[in-house]
Amino acid sequence: MKFLLAAINAKYIHSNPAIYSLRACAGEKLKPCIELAEYTINQPLQEIMADIYRRGPDAVGFSCYIWNWDMVRQLLGELPKVLPDADLWLGGPEVSYDAEKILGSFPFVRGIMVGEGEAVFRELMEYYAYRGKKVRRLEDIPGLCLRSGFTAPRTPMDLNDIPFPYEDLTPFANRILYYETSRGCPFRCSYCLSSIDKTVRFRDVSVVKRELQFFLDHKVKQVKFIDRTFNCRKDHAMAIWRYLYENDNDVTNFHFEISADLLDEEEIALLQKMRPGLVQLEIGVQSVNADTLRAICRSTDLDRLEAAVEAVHWGRNIHQHLDLIAGLPYEDYESFGRSFDRVYRMKPQQLQLGFLKVLKGSPIREKAEEYGIFSLDSPPYEVLRTRWLSYEEVLRLKRVEEMVELYYNSNQFTRTLPLLESVFDSPFAMFEALADFYGEKGYFTNSPARAYRYQALLEFAVWRDPGREGVYRELLTYDMYLRENLKSRPEFAKDLTPYKDRVREFFKQTGRPRNLTHLEPFHYPVWDTDALRAGKRNETEVFVLFDYERRSPLTYEAATERDIRV
Repeated sequence: MKFLLAAINAKYIHSNPAIYSLRACAGEKLKPCIELAEYTINQPLQEIMADIYRRGPDAVGFSCYIWNWDMVRQLLGELPKVLPDADLWLGGPEVSYDAEKILGSFPFVRGIMVGEGEAVFRELMEYYAYRGKKVRRLEDIPGLCLRSGFTAPRTPMDLNDIPFPYEDLTPFANRILYYETSRGCPFRCSYCLSSIDKTVRFRDVSVVKRELQFFLDHKVKQVKFIDRTFNCRKDHAMAIWRYLYENDNDVTNFHFEISADLLDEEEIALLQKMRPGLVQLEIGVQSVNADTLRAICRSTDLDRLEAAVEAVHWGRNIHQHLDLIAGLPYEDYESFGRSFDRVYRMKPQQLQLGFLKVLKGSPIREKAEEYGIFSLDSPPYEVLRTRWLSYEEVLRLKRVEEMVELYYNSNQFTRTLPLLESVFDSPFAMFEALADFYGEKGYFTNSPARAYRYQALLEFAVWRDPGREGVYRELLTYDMYLRENLKSRPEFAKDLTPYKDRVREFFKQTGRPRNLTHLEPFHYPVWDTDALRAGKRNETEVFVLFDYERRSPLTYEAATERDIRV
């Protein structure tokens, strides 16, 4: 008997922790009967279908999410044509909240695993492997939705009963590993499915430490914790963070989703001691509108959150990723701009401008009519308009989001943007204007050429601030060489021919490796935004050496040495 657990991920770099956890929970005796297969939504449908067919499964289980549901639905219609005797099973958040309706739409689906799947799957495997012995009927397995209706509900699992899902790391080469130490969330944010799970359960810290050591010993590149609010219990978070600090392998990065306003001085002090790159934090701000936060049942102390973000930022060792959500109740276009500006001024390494997903089973879906929220009927159920935000404004925010991704979240314009911001009333106004500029010029946001983005930003900067063209040319040159040891010189950079002999002599006398460094003259103090705003210029050209052997582990920028004598 072969049961194939199939995951269709959004990208190749992602992995699916659910199917590995299901297999681990089934136990060693049943493990030989279980096969895993991972695909991506970018693969052709027939390629996935052919691979499933060649594996010859007796049953296939699909892990269903908003990013893969469209493709899974297509497979459910086509697979029975080539595997007519195989049972099809579904599980995951995308099918848990309207399971009966889904069964009505797909006559070849045998059933749906509702909610937590590990214990359900173990008994389902026993049904197939020992048919007639341990489990006589599917109706006797709690946690299923069958054509005859729902079976008995299943009580929440003890997380310590779930085996560690990772043994052989071969399938995870160059991919992100996901790991959880808790389930549920103490908060009740109305847009989030975690708000439905009213029990917060934790994995024993002694078990967690042992499993973390596995990642550390194998020098895994990145581990993302999928705990919804990792630091909701201080002693749990501190024990794990302290263990990572004390056992750091100088390689692995650990990603945590936290509530920054819960951080206290002791936690911040520990975080500030971490190796740069050991930890990164994702912080959901979502909005700074008080009415909005009340409507979505989100209790956030914004002043405390901002203070915590600033304190972590002062350590200069932790990547902080802050999130906003457009389309929430009571947040109109102007209000969202204010939310954007406040979060932008917190200087996160990444500012994620997301759009409300009106998810099945979420409380906000139940209030969609009250709030005038219209969203896509199919995944990802993204907001189209609300009582406060028109569709035209949503489209405008989409264009702003593209500019933020290209110019802020890329971290490629860290010296140019601060000066350009001073020309506008607010950071949000700058990205609005940049989006309009791209639209009017017909520029492409998905151009693979990095120089294209630099040249477009130079044109925009000179158009809005024509008196400082020379400054922007040098800023962009500085930004570009911070990130990359260029083989060909950008068109906007000054001609280095007059400096050719002096530069050659510098490398000859110092013995610095020319292929691993770059020497560039600057007439403006491009490393000092305040000086640039004041209109200052260097008395004589200042040479800066970019050293690509020494890069920041946090930003990947090259180390720089100023006032080089040439």
